[in-house]
Amino acid sequence: MAERSMQNAKDATQAFGTKQQEPLATSKDDHSKPGITFAAQDSLPKLPIPDLEATMKRYLASLDPLQTAREHADSERAVNEFLQTTGPDLQAKLKAYSQGQGSYIEQFWYDSYLNYDNPVVLNLNPFFLLEDDPTPARNNQVTRAASLVISALSFVRAVRKEELPPDTLRGQPLCMYQYSRLFGTARIPTENGCQIGQDPGSKHVVVLCRGQFYWFDVLDDNSDLIMTERDVSLNLQVIVNDAEQTPIYEAAKGALGVLSTENRKIWSSLRDVLGKDEGSNNSDCLNIVDSALFILCLDYTEPINTPQLCENMLCGTSEIQKGVQVGTCTNRWYDKLQIIVCKNGSAGINFEHTGVDGHTVLRFASDLYTDTILRFARTINGQAPSLWASSSPDPSKRDPKSFGDVNTTPHKLEWDMGPELTTALRFAETRLADLIQQNEFQTLEFAAYGKTFMTSSGFSPDAFVQMAFQAAYYGLYGRMESTYEPAATKIYYHGRTEAIRPVTHESTDFVRCFWGENPPAKKVELLKKACEKHTSITKECAKAQGHDRHLYALSCLWQRQVDADNDNGSDGASTNGYSSPTSERETTTDSPKRSSMLSSDESSLSRSPAPRQQQHQQQHALPAIFADAGWDRINNTILSTSNCGNPSLRHFGFGPTSGEGFGIGYIIKDGSVSICAASKHRQTKRFVDGIESYFLEIRKLIRMVQRRGTGGEKGSSRAREAEGMNRRGRVIEAQEGAKAEEESQGASDDELGGYGFFDAGMLLQALKAKEAHDERQSDKVVQRREVGKKLRLMEY
Repeated sequence: MAERSMQNAKDATQAFGTKQQEPLATSKDDHSKPGITFAAQDSLPKLPIPDLEATMKRYLASLDPLQTAREHADSERAVNEFLQTTGPDLQAKLKAYSQGQGSYIEQFWYDSYLNYDNPVVLNLNPFFLLEDDPTPARNNQVTRAASLVISALSFVRAVRKEELPPDTLRGQPLCMYQYSRLFGTARIPTENGCQIGQDPGSKHVVVLCRGQFYWFDVLDDNSDLIMTERDVSLNLQVIVNDAEQTPIYEAAKGALGVLSTENRKIWSSLRDVLGKDEGSNNSDCLNIVDSALFILCLDYTEPINTPQLCENMLCGTSEIQKGVQVGTCTNRWYDKLQIIVCKNGSAGINFEHTGVDGHTVLRFASDLYTDTILRFARTINGQAPSLWASSSPDPSKRDPKSFGDVNTTPHKLEWDMGPELTTALRFAETRLADLIQQNEFQTLEFAAYGKTFMTSSGFSPDAFVQMAFQAAYYGLYGRMESTYEPAATKIYYHGRTEAIRPVTHESTDFVRCFWGENPPAKKVELLKKACEKHTSITKECAKAQGHDRHLYALSCLWQRQVDADNDNGSDGASTNGYSSPTSERETTTDSPKRSSMLSSDESSLSRSPAPRQQQHQQQHALPAIFADAGWDRINNTILSTSNCGNPSLRHFGFGPTSGEGFGIGYIIKDGSVSICAASKHRQTKRFVDGIESYFLEIRKLIRMVQRRGTGGEKGSSRAREAEGMNRRGRVIEAQEGAKAEEESQGASDDELGGYGFFDAGMLLQALKAKEAHDERQSDKVVQRREVGKKLRLMEY
């Protein structure tokens, strides 16, 4: 196998022709060569382990603006002690450990997610809100849902046939491993943490409507589509009509999806209850849901404003009528990828976050939206291009026998609801309603200007918006707080994200200057310095040269060493201080090849060290750096932010990672900025209003400085400043073709800064679960062709 390097990965991709690399730019290719999707996987460089002393310097630099002089002196002493004692030993063990891994952080990353015991809704799962279908006639629920399903299935087919062109950054292919984890995957709770189960041959979808479950097959064994868009529309209309036969109050009492919002250990025990009775079909029903390609949620409501739309996509709505929950929160299954469509056709995506980041799901969402447009174009002009390198044979022209053993008629899953389940569902719903009521959401659709103005003024758009968050927060509370933004590291094999820490001395100087009585020129000058510093840090993080992931891996390794010493090697822990056999880890985390996809047995990914005990802490003193107050301070994320989006999305967001903080998802477009902020009722609207006021004020200051600048600036056209006018179409810029390609993979100025979302605050939680149990019976793929009541199409 060739050496792992960025150049070899690039060469592997470029070995494929233009038709495979950019199918949309060429005519339909009937002889598409499969394999391009994962062609570069074996050549991608491994995620580098940063130098220990460099990590310590970055860590202290991130802490300094958040601390008093005395607090920082304490942190410096803790770092120096760590460097002189346990630090070098842990670094050496981490390097030894990484030799047998695809990525040094990957196993710890999975553990941090899979051992998270609280509900995943509002805590882990992010959402995307798609733009409306550009053809208004198609913006009704069934039509929009059918269109999205067909586009999603085309995407699934492209991934499985390895025809999906890889993500690239300036010609450099990125890791595509996460796409193999997107479909047919479910988060399975157990008594000892969660597992990721996957059916790599999944060919059906599950539809949720008014809390009731339905399913039907959509692919054949070759991953070709077996239904036309019209066929899917008919099935969905039949499902909607059938679901309406059950009064909403009655349906709510059997809405099993609510259980997926429970505490994970409680949900695990309830899954055991579901399958314990012999003769019950609950296990079969559960397997249908777990193994589905994805969940399609058809909501019966129409949110009246954007904040309500965002809330609906993130956690559903809570509405009590006659003492019964009738909100859309009962119409979800949070352990899987969900496509959500409201009554008026508004659509979004909510995704289980363990195996995939926002950048991956953004590509999926963008291709869905693009494909719906192109398919509509082909109804006008049959020669219109396709997004896909090849297409399924027309299902309407195929011999039905060629579909194989499939069920295209929708079936309704009928759960056996015993008293124990009925009671558990009732209390799960009240806890979910509490959780929803504890959070609030506000949006800002700032249309006065966007990326074009920021870049023409000499600023990185991502850095520019990050300074807005810090300035607005300081204006409201008078202090700087720990802020988090993820940067994608997918240029590396199995890369995920690194944490950018946007609060710097430069940003602090700017924010304080901005709120003081200072000349506009000084404010703009300090803003430029702050943005330049942010861009510099972002570029380092995109190259995996941050401090968060490195320190987290060292802390996890120390904990595993403590647990291994306590167990005296009884759990198979190695002398290197980590548990779980290397061979098993490598087997479960390999990237897919031409001949195979992921195994459905992902149990080893959830293995974690045994719980901490007091006696261990007495025998093994916690390293000074992790016992220092600075470690807690920087990991208590007050402003958890993420930049993830493009013109296919209206909004993107997630819940706050701290009870004292905000969760802020934002999208920077050419002429606008979309922001969704969530908090636990911490003056969210006032904060968002402060961001808007800042945007307007800083533009005024920039223009004042520009007018006083050089003659060249005075003589330049001001046409580009008129970005706030209502208009249709998109801005045409110089070298637009090159820029469009850059933007499709993330703006070059921020090195994919912000793609993905990772709960930084969650990293502090100790790994307390024991070894995961063997594969659960419900994880296995079982025969289910006649599970559920078959609906009669002729009745509707």
